Amino acid sequence: MATEKKHDKENSVEDRLKALYQLQTYLSEIDRIRTLRGELPLEVKDLEDEIIRYQTRIEKHEDELKSLHDLIEAKNADIADRSAKVAKYDEQINNVRNNREFAFLEKEKEFETLEIQLDEKHIRDAKAKIEQKEAELVRDREQLTDHEHILEQKKAELEQITNETREQEEELRGKAKEIEGEIDDYTLAAFKRIRKNARNGLGIVTVQRDACGGCFNRIPAQRQLEIKMHKKVIVCEYCGRIMIDALLTGNAPEEPAVKPKKTTRSRKA
Repeated sequence: MATEKKHDKENSVEDRLKALYQLQTYLSEIDRIRTLRGELPLEVKDLEDEIIRYQTRIEKHEDELKSLHDLIEAKNADIADRSAKVAKYDEQINNVRNNREFAFLEKEKEFETLEIQLDEKHIRDAKAKIEQKEAELVRDREQLTDHEHILEQKKAELEQITNETREQEEELRGKAKEIEGEIDDYTLAAFKRIRKNARNGLGIVTVQRDACGGCFNRIPAQRQLEIKMHKKVIVCEYCGRIMIDALLTGNAPEEPAVKPKKTTRSRKA
């Protein structure tokens, strides 16, 4: 059976603030672990996307090269057929019986010769494209190899850091989940919303040197008194973070010891 959360009546404001601050401590430590990993997860994802892009480009180059080679093969076959026709027309021209037949054969021979020249041009263009595509293919394969090598290193680095911090992070997550059960839904939702919008992930902060520990704006004396009374949850009017008296966190700065004043004895006359 799931543990029911305590209601406001059962949980005092002071208890809720203490629980929130403890929760913030756990979450900040998790944030620190994530910062330790740095941008590695994003770098790994970017590298994986780049590798897919290069693999797609290489496949496209290979398909285009195959098409170009097929084109050259087809054009060479056409040239062979047309050359055979030209040779046949030459043979027939030598045995023509009239000018009309001669003119017809010459015209057919000229047509086939022009088609051969056009096929040869297509072959030259295809060979030029093949040379260009092969150069691009070599570059992309080199880039792919480099990216795969870098990805392997980044993954190994990320795995090492993850392994070193996984147990600690899981323990912190467990503690955070447990302490969330001590906070009412409304306060917890507000805390998570504030934390999400805060740049440094702090949803609750202590008052430090008469100022908010999140945005460092000065807090009026009356407001500080209300915070120390622990009667209600108070947020900073500037940054919206929940504020807590440092005494509740156990991290209050020690008051400087007051040295006793030296008394001077009056000399009797």
